[in-house]
Amino acid sequence: MSDATASANSPIQQANFSRNYAFPIGNVAIETFDIPADVYIQPMNAPYRLHFAPDNASLVIRLVLEEMGLPYETALVDRRQNAQNGAAYRGLNPNGLIPVLETPQGPIFETAAILLWLADTHAQLAPASDNPDRAAFLKWLFFASNTIHADLRILFYAEKYIDAAQAETLRNGIRPRLRQHLRVLDDVAKTSPSWLHADQPSVLTYYLACQMRWMSLYPERADRSWYQLADTPYLQTILMRLESRPATRAAIAAEGLGVTPFTSPSYAHPPEGSAT
Repeated sequence: MSDATASANSPIQQANFSRNYAFPIGNVAIETFDIPADVYIQPMNAPYRLHFAPDNASLVIRLVLEEMGLPYETALVDRRQNAQNGAAYRGLNPNGLIPVLETPQGPIFETAAILLWLADTHAQLAPASDNPDRAAFLKWLFFASNTIHADLRILFYAEKYIDAAQAETLRNGIRPRLRQHLRVLDDVAKTSPSWLHADQPSVLTYYLACQMRWMSLYPERADRSWYQLADTPYLQTILMRLESRPATRAAIAAEGLGVTPFTSPSYAHPPEGSAT
């Protein structure tokens, strides 16, 4: 479980140290907010520092860090004050998007890049580079990143891609695509590859679990009846198993996710920060 131990009186919180012994996916740049440049010039007390917002794409990284049993710090990026657009955070990610993982090799951004780097660095939760399953794993990891995640951004933030009057039409076009993406992945899960298996968590299963959580919850004021977890029974089993893992329980406590964050999710009530 994660123990928050420190916070700074600034829109982006000073690092919280987490020890482990064992909307959400996009932020629009608003060039009107600045924060002190020294916020991130802080020595780390752990190998990694995760810059996060509750129930954001950073949730995927938190789950993987917990599953791997890696010590890490957390630094809240306060979206209510547009802290992701301040100079200090832009110094870590010039795109102003969450998450960023600070590492001994420098900051990494882009969710899939962080996941792959962690998996390769720690030889966990993914096939190794010389494993015959590596190619299949990579194509589906980047399918989740480049196809599903990209479509979710359009679904959640349609007004950023088209005139507001046409936003629902755009969403109506995206929903069938997402349903098809999940059907394809469910067919893959039926074959029980090691990297998409109910009994063996991977960086991909945690990524998909979060994406499917968000499909069930967002956008809040739009039709979400199109998403039915029962339509993908093999993925449903994976999500059920993930909910019982210590990593998920730690994330539930840290971000206020509710007891069934993947199979029957509720809106987050985080102890710090804002999920929307």
